[in-house]
Amino acid sequence: MNELTTDLKLLHEATLNNLKSSKADNTLRAYKSDFKHFGAFCAKHGLISLPTEPKIVSLYLTHLSKKSKISTLRRRLVSISMVHKLKGHYLDTKHPFIVENLMGIRRVKGSIQKGKKPLLINHLKSIINVIHEQKIEEIKKLRDKSIILIGFGGGFRRTELISIDYEDLEFVPEGLKINIRKSKTDQFGEGMIKGLPYFNNEIYCPVVNLRKWLEVSKINTGPIFRRFSKGLSLTDKRLTDQSVVLLMKEYLNLAGIESKNFAGHSLRSGFATVAAASGADERSIMAMTGHKTTQMVRRYIREANIFKNNALNKVKI
Repeated sequence: MNELTTDLKLLHEATLNNLKSSKADNTLRAYKSDFKHFGAFCAKHGLISLPTEPKIVSLYLTHLSKKSKISTLRRRLVSISMVHKLKGHYLDTKHPFIVENLMGIRRVKGSIQKGKKPLLINHLKSIINVIHEQKIEEIKKLRDKSIILIGFGGGFRRTELISIDYEDLEFVPEGLKINIRKSKTDQFGEGMIKGLPYFNNEIYCPVVNLRKWLEVSKINTGPIFRRFSKGLSLTDKRLTDQSVVLLMKEYLNLAGIESKNFAGHSLRSGFATVAAASGADERSIMAMTGHKTTQMVRRYIREANIFKNNALNKVKI
């Protein structure tokens, strides 16, 4: 009997670990953060947060709608629902109280979302040029140029970008192969390989600049994008994803470009937008970015071609 009890206890612990592992750490943190906000709302108004009911969730969504976007409301709803599931409770997120309220909020607010700006070719060149002009050590210039160019050239998410290790790289005659071991849309770690060809113009070539960075930094194992300590001594510590954003914004500002509407996603969306404008089809764009559905990629293509296939071009005045 004791042996059976021990076995069940171990199975229970293993099952809990499996449930936690089914979601990425960032996703679990987001669930907790969102639910904490919901819990604070309920506590303030004397409502029960767990287990809760559709009417309370609907009130919360209405409260949120005064200052938040529709996408935020939907994310918070998913978080509340997932926390209930993980705690063994059921929440009917399809209840009319919730569904009809969201529809009403959407009609009142509108559903058009203004995303962050993509980093286009003129922005990319301005950043690389301004890095070259800085009176800083060459090793830092090479690192920063490599981060921007590889991030753009591979359509990387910033978390993917800073996760690249030397062991993930393979230089071939055509360019560079980068093994992506895991990403946001690849939670089971099946991986993918991105191929970056050589550019004709070496100044803006991701492969050439990365080669130079690796040679100067003497990195031959572990993270390729690392922090500098004071005095520009290279450490073995991996850069954070937030570092990529701050670095990009810093150089945009130095280039005289307003950085407020750019974010870490701008490298990825910039690649997709520029590729679409250059005539790349959605399948080849998705092969690089790792998008699993065509919805977002088609949006990039539409925006890239907004003037190319414009009916007003046929009007002669």
